[in-house]
Amino acid sequence: MTLLGTLGVAVIGAGRMGADHVRRINDVISGARVAAVVDIDRARAEAAAYGIEGCAAFADPAAAMAAPDVDAVLVASPGPAHEAALLAAFERDLPVLCEKPLTPDPASALRVLAAEQRLGRRRVQVGFMRRYDADYLKLKRLVDERAFGRTLMLHNKHRNAGTPPGFTDAMMIHDSAVHEIDVTRWLLDEEITAVRVLRPTPSGAAPEGLGDPQLILFETAGGRVVDTELFVNCGFGYQVTCEAVGERGTARIGDEHGVFTNADGRWGTGIAPGFVERFAEAYDRQVQRWVDATRRGAVEGPSCWDGYAAAAVCEAGVRAQATGERVAVDLVERPELYR
Repeated sequence: MTLLGTLGVAVIGAGRMGADHVRRINDVISGARVAAVVDIDRARAEAAAYGIEGCAAFADPAAAMAAPDVDAVLVASPGPAHEAALLAAFERDLPVLCEKPLTPDPASALRVLAAEQRLGRRRVQVGFMRRYDADYLKLKRLVDERAFGRTLMLHNKHRNAGTPPGFTDAMMIHDSAVHEIDVTRWLLDEEITAVRVLRPTPSGAAPEGLGDPQLILFETAGGRVVDTELFVNCGFGYQVTCEAVGERGTARIGDEHGVFTNADGRWGTGIAPGFVERFAEAYDRQVQRWVDATRRGAVEGPSCWDGYAAAAVCEAGVRAQATGERVAVDLVERPELYR
């Protein structure tokens, strides 16, 4: 049953991701409108809101959430600001689409988890957009249907053309590998229990002090092993692949995303310059699904538990980077609300 007409959304954060979501809600999807844009830099919020009828600019998230035409919140601010925004949304019982990370660490994620449990129902969908990518959805169906028997291993590649100034080893885990962490948990439907990080000789293109590339190994509760190559200064574009290895066959996505061509001695497909371009349709589908569910009075997709579990694995991954050892993932018992 539809509970709302057009959904009035407050977008928190007017940086690259926030501005892209403002455009997406305003120009691409249906059933929602941008009612407010919030940024600590009010001028940037005003710039993002400019030209959108009925859209107000704010510097304070709580003030935007109190506006009478705001029905839901999309959080796209930096990770350290997420907890405060989520708790403010809970106070008004507003549904939220929160870009990853839920919060930057397990302790703060647990506080959000506890606050949502006190409401007695889910309010948050976490923005792990790969779950909405057409290729990943096809792979998920094959894994769930056991098209090639039980899945035994996953092989992932995650390559970026380059990194911004100040990119650190820890960000290799928190900003890049976090997507493979969620994909692993989602595809295999089980938790990651341990992490190892192998560090080959760094590329000459890597900034000083950054260990790039790295190979991350995950162990899961069901005894599966998952490897992820992280190469974030590869120089040639943005490339993501995932291969599921089953008992009777394999399935791989990402090698031929887009149109395959032959011309003038060249063959192959184009390589996306960045993640926004590669996963543009996934972002569109994710936001549309969130809007549709919210208008029905429902919450779907990745939960606060998924955000917490990813943060816990990231914490173990950073320790594994620093020590070179196998590090076990420390998870609390999964609450009933998220089972």
